[in-house]
Amino acid sequence: MKLEIIREYASAYSRIMNRQTSIKRYIYVDAFAGAGQHISKQTGEFVLGSPLNALLIQPPFAEFHLIDLRGDKTAELRRVVGERSDVNVYKGDANKILIEKVFPRCRYEDFHRALCLLDPYALTVDWSVIQVAGGMRSIEIFYNFMIMDANMNIFFRNPDRVSKTQSGRMDKVWGDHSWRDIAYPKGRGLFADMEYKADNETIAKAFRERLQKVAGFTYVPAPMEMRNESGSIVYYLYFASPNQTGSRIVSDIFKKYRQKGGR
Repeated sequence: MKLEIIREYASAYSRIMNRQTSIKRYIYVDAFAGAGQHISKQTGEFVLGSPLNALLIQPPFAEFHLIDLRGDKTAELRRVVGERSDVNVYKGDANKILIEKVFPRCRYEDFHRALCLLDPYALTVDWSVIQVAGGMRSIEIFYNFMIMDANMNIFFRNPDRVSKTQSGRMDKVWGDHSWRDIAYPKGRGLFADMEYKADNETIAKAFRERLQKVAGFTYVPAPMEMRNESGSIVYYLYFASPNQTGSRIVSDIFKKYRQKGGR
């Protein structure tokens, strides 16, 4: 479902950008690209991943920037992509590569634009990446906020159980330590005020507000709840953009897939 959502919007994005005579270049960025394909659990067949889907979109993006931390995955990407001058594959930390090598290629003042997919396997996207993207005004992002990772390793019912390592990891993802008061608000206990663990919706709403008020994305529709087969929310899929048109299109896409069950 996520792949369908990304493909549907990327196609619309490319058609719109292609009509904008003032835009000199628009690029596609996949910061956690993987090997480009995977095997379906239902059918056992190969399924094209987000980077290969993007390569098939017409009209085509001017450039593709595909990143992964693992060398075996980037090697497979290079194999399946072949010799294409418009495709750039990077092995390394996406947080560093995005800021140092990719985002400078899509500056607003150069009339360049980008659609960036941040789809990590865990809570590994530094807030600094999102902050830079929001401030550039030229980048739209899809972002997978892995709430299941947070609930399993950080948001314990007893906040005293949260280790310094996990707390520090969340600080990098959130951008500061303000998540602590949001995740553990105070409520009236039997003898005194006590902290309790906030629900997923509270965390998701607070992160959406940060995308708008702190990162500076003008339009951030309500995220898509992505669930597993048992109905538990694995992650929230956010879209953040400086453009109203993109937000409207994604809101309609999210609405359509919510009606399908979000699983």
